Amino acid sequence: MTKIAVLREVAAGETRVAASAETVKKFVALGASVSVEKGAGLTASVSDAEYEAAGASVGTAAAVLKDADIVLGVQGPDPKALKGLSKGAWVVAGLDPFGQRKRVDDYAKLGVEALAMEFMPRITRAQSMDILSSQSNLSGYKAVIDSAGAYGRAFPMMMTAAGTVQAARVFIMGVGVAGLQAIATARRLGAQVSATDVRSATKEQIESLGAKPIFVESVAGIEGEGAGGYATEMSEEYQKAQAELVSSHIAKQDIVITTALIPGRAAPRLISDAQIASMKPGSVIFDLAVAQGGNVEGSKADEVVLKHGVKIIGHSNTPAHLPADASALFARNLFNFLSAFWDKEAGRPVLPDDDEITTAIRLTKDGKVVNERLFG
Repeated sequence: MTKIAVLREVAAGETRVAASAETVKKFVALGASVSVEKGAGLTASVSDAEYEAAGASVGTAAAVLKDADIVLGVQGPDPKALKGLSKGAWVVAGLDPFGQRKRVDDYAKLGVEALAMEFMPRITRAQSMDILSSQSNLSGYKAVIDSAGAYGRAFPMMMTAAGTVQAARVFIMGVGVAGLQAIATARRLGAQVSATDVRSATKEQIESLGAKPIFVESVAGIEGEGAGGYATEMSEEYQKAQAELVSSHIAKQDIVITTALIPGRAAPRLISDAQIASMKPGSVIFDLAVAQGGNVEGSKADEVVLKHGVKIIGHSNTPAHLPADASALFARNLFNFLSAFWDKEAGRPVLPDDDEITTAIRLTKDGKVVNERLFG
């Protein structure tokens, strides 16, 4: 019987857990045994009793890892904590392969097979396994909610006997999963929303959500679309044209939310100090990329920075601020991945070496680092 281990997350500020009572029950139904470290789900509102009721055993980290075939995590566990794990066992989590390259090497030395869920390819059959999308969706929502909390005024237009309150102007920079959810959330709160992106294909998406697209029209032929649907870095010509357009637009905004990330690289700079200075006092900027270097000049993770009368905020781990929902979605991503490859006869998941999902997410195997993206 395949044993699945779920450890308590130990990274600073991490409140999520890699399994829910729902996914434990589903793993057990597949024929696996599930063992959860005591207290692993408490910060995500899942009690030990709920795990036990779903069919899991609850115990110490050592007991949970003993004879484990698959270790599930939100963030990659410390390799030192995995000593004694059987060679060939899987570690399935968000592993931050570029930022934690040494840890990947240590997984290889342990002989475990490290599977990085954030490397999941953006293909149709892998959509339900995509942790970046599920977590970014919540991040976009949370960015708007926290911006609303920091903003000293109301979001919707209000007509009262004492006068009219104007609707807040919200500008979303970067229209991926997080940006689209930010647009939808800000619209639901009654704001006047506009958005921009380097990918021209997003213009229709922005309009479909009732927001105004802000696009450079003078520079033709720049799609900004990279492999797998991710944005690529813009050309110098496009950056200059966009900067001029955005600078004039940003000065009129009450709230700006930046979401631009490039996998494996520092976040691109979207807002300069001069642009911040052009905004009205009391405005708010939420930098969703602050943990990757930031889209906004001067932003600091988990701090409120006041520059030129503008509040700049951003969390190092935004999904962890919605731990119950973030964990539920993350856990389903992991289950959807493992169940898709579950071999009933073998009683465990089997990854074909030539499958595009396997080649995308497998970092280590047989004591070696095998992912091509790590040799660039």
